[in-house]
Amino acid sequence: MFEKVNPNHPDKLADRIGGAIVDLGYRLQDNPKIAGECLIGHGVCHIIIETSVKYDEKDIKEIVDRISDSKVELDLKIVPQDVHLATNQNKEIRCGDNGIFKACKVSEEEKKLSEIVRKLYSENPTDGKYIYDESTETLIACQSNIETDKLKMELSKTGIKNIIVNPLGDWTGGINVDTGATNRKLGSDMGRAVTGGGLHFKDISKSDVSVNVYLHKIANEEQMSEVTCKCAIGDENLIINGKEMSYKKVTDEALKYIVEKIGGFEKLAEWGLI
Repeated sequence: MFEKVNPNHPDKLADRIGGAIVDLGYRLQDNPKIAGECLIGHGVCHIIIETSVKYDEKDIKEIVDRISDSKVELDLKIVPQDVHLATNQNKEIRCGDNGIFKACKVSEEEKKLSEIVRKLYSENPTDGKYIYDESTETLIACQSNIETDKLKMELSKTGIKNIIVNPLGDWTGGINVDTGATNRKLGSDMGRAVTGGGLHFKDISKSDVSVNVYLHKIANEEQMSEVTCKCAIGDENLIINGKEMSYKKVTDEALKYIVEKIGGFEKLAEWGLI
C-alpha cells in the first residue's frame, strides 16, 4: 500500500518553499549550510532558517508568493548555524547528523501510483492525495477543485478494478483550508524507504539528504531490494553495502543526482524520490 500526494498539497508547498530557499542558498554561496522549517496556512507563512547564507527577506518573500500562488504574510526568522555544528564542517565535509537510513528499489505499486498522480496533476494541478493497494487493486483518490464525476472518468482509464473517489464529495483544498509543514509527507516521497530524518529544507552536508538520496540512487541503479547505512555526526567515512566510502563522495554523488537528474532541491521537493 502506498500514498502519494501531488505538489499542490499544503505539505508539499512547504517542502517546495524550503527547496527553493536551498537552491537560492547554493546560488549565493559555495557549500552553504542550511537547515530550515516552513509552516504555511491561512494567510501566514512561518519560516525559521539556521544558515551560513546571507539571505535577503525580499527574495524569500518572492519564493513564498510564487509557490503558494497567493499573497501571504511572511513571518521569517534567520539565525546563524550553531557554532559547534559549524565547526564540524570547517575543513572537510563530514557527516552533519546521526542517522539510520534505508533505501529500496521502487516497487511496481509505487511506480504505478506515481505515474497516475503525475498525469492527473499535469491536467488538474490542484491539491490532491491518493492511496493505492496493489493486493486488492484498490485506488482511493481525493482531489480538490475538480468535479468528482470528472475525476472518476479520468481514473477509469487506469484499468484499476476498485476506485473510490472523493468519499466526502467535491471539496476545496489548499492552504486556506489546511496547513502545510516541511517533511510531513516523507512516505509519499520515499515509499518503503522511510527511516529517520527529513529530506527537505536542508543542504547536502546533512545526512538526512545526502545519505537518503545516495542510497536511493544505488538501490535503483543496482535493483537492490534494500540497502542500509548508519552514521554519526562527524563521520568522515561511511559503511554502505559492506563497503567503506568517504562522506564527501556520498555528498558529491547525491548533489550531482539532485541537480542533474532531478533538477534541484525545489524539484526534489515536488515529487520526492518516487
